[in-house]
Amino acid sequence: MSVFSGINYNYLLNRFDLTFNCKTNTLYRFWESQNFDEWSYNYSFTSGLNTTSYDLTLNYQTNNVKFFKIDEIPPPPEREWFTNYNGLRNNKESHGHFILTCNDGGFLQVGESGSPYDSGRILVIKTDSFGNLVWKQETDLYLSGRYNLGNSLIEVSDGYIIFGAQSNGGSNTQNSMIAKLNKSNGSVVFIHNIDNGGSDAFEHGIETQNGFIAVGYNYAEDPNNTFHTEGRGLITFLNINGIKTGTININNYLAQAYRIYAVSDGYIISGQTAETLQFGVVKLSLNGSILWFNDYGFESADDSSDYDHCFGMAVGKNEEIFLTGHTQYLYEPNGSAQSNNWDTLTIKLDKNGNEIWKIRKGNPRGFDPRFIHDEAWGISATPDGGCIIVAGSGDEYSYSETNSNGNSNQWVVYVIKFSSDGIVEWEKVFQSQNETEGFDWAGEDIALTNDGGAIIAVDNGKFGFLKISSF
Repeated sequence: MSVFSGINYNYLLNRFDLTFNCKTNTLYRFWESQNFDEWSYNYSFTSGLNTTSYDLTLNYQTNNVKFFKIDEIPPPPEREWFTNYNGLRNNKESHGHFILTCNDGGFLQVGESGSPYDSGRILVIKTDSFGNLVWKQETDLYLSGRYNLGNSLIEVSDGYIIFGAQSNGGSNTQNSMIAKLNKSNGSVVFIHNIDNGGSDAFEHGIETQNGFIAVGYNYAEDPNNTFHTEGRGLITFLNINGIKTGTININNYLAQAYRIYAVSDGYIISGQTAETLQFGVVKLSLNGSILWFNDYGFESADDSSDYDHCFGMAVGKNEEIFLTGHTQYLYEPNGSAQSNNWDTLTIKLDKNGNEIWKIRKGNPRGFDPRFIHDEAWGISATPDGGCIIVAGSGDEYSYSETNSNGNSNQWVVYVIKFSSDGIVEWEKVFQSQNETEGFDWAGEDIALTNDGGAIIAVDNGKFGFLKISSF
């Protein structure tokens, strides 16, 4: 923490002029507090290239005592440990989508073994706080077919609730699925296969006083593509035993509802708009009325791509809304106008849906950006009012390049930390260190941990658990 070397009160301008000693060309954060117990982030700034002091102005006018501090942005976190597990069928790959830090300090990840193209089955894996295996659940969540999706999960007082889809017999469709698992051994408490119309699924859900609210889609035109199914957005209400009690069609707003979180006066739902052209957010009242809808992202003015795919959402302590996903805005596949390919796109909104900032970021290893995919899937709000996102970064083309940061053909986990005001505090990649960890890594989701760090769901052909240090 830096020390103020000069504090002067300017009576004419009714302000404080502060000077503090600093390092050159260094990113700092400015904080305030009323009691030393809780500090509120104000803004970030970078010191000069050739100066060892920095001048600040405070225009606070208050009768209350306030305290201020300045500190350097902490360094990026380090890898603490990594472990990975497969499903019960060793001849099938496994792919996780969602990760949770449990109340007991352990971790829970959900996804599938196999795939919709290859006898997919829902898979849930529980570890302790050090990544040691506690239990797996796959067999009791499987009925038949290959269209089985483990999309997300939540913890309740007496179990874990799984949201996803189960294959609808031998047909090429699936029904929405909700299941409750025992915390100690993963055994099934209840499981319900719910036909919401056509090919449908639950993407996410929350617990309420009356049971659960699940969001997802029905009547999907492309059930093989679990990223964007070309469906119709749907909200489903269920009682505490997982029995459906009602639905709300939100197809006018979202083609695929992807996340839902509670706020003080209702619920925030995010997802994909039609044709995945924009991030979409719906505000739902406590009694189930649509309060507002907005879309966000980029819109192309020419014939270049303007796809904006929204997959992650988090709600901060002051009910600010964070969205993440990836954008292909202005991308052209060939010709002299070629530019960036898929980049991460992160957006912060206030609680009323007004955009505060929007940041596009990608290509952390410095390859040719025309061929690099930076695909963000998960996000967590951080206690300082900012957020942290996780993505996968690599190329999927005949292009190949090697530089000091590695080879473009090898996919890596890509993590970015944003401050409350949208400053990139740091970005870092993590990758496989040996053959037992696989070759390609992609970050699928991220959750904060009790020690100030985070746990990352890694797709390396298995369920990867990557623990990073505090930041």
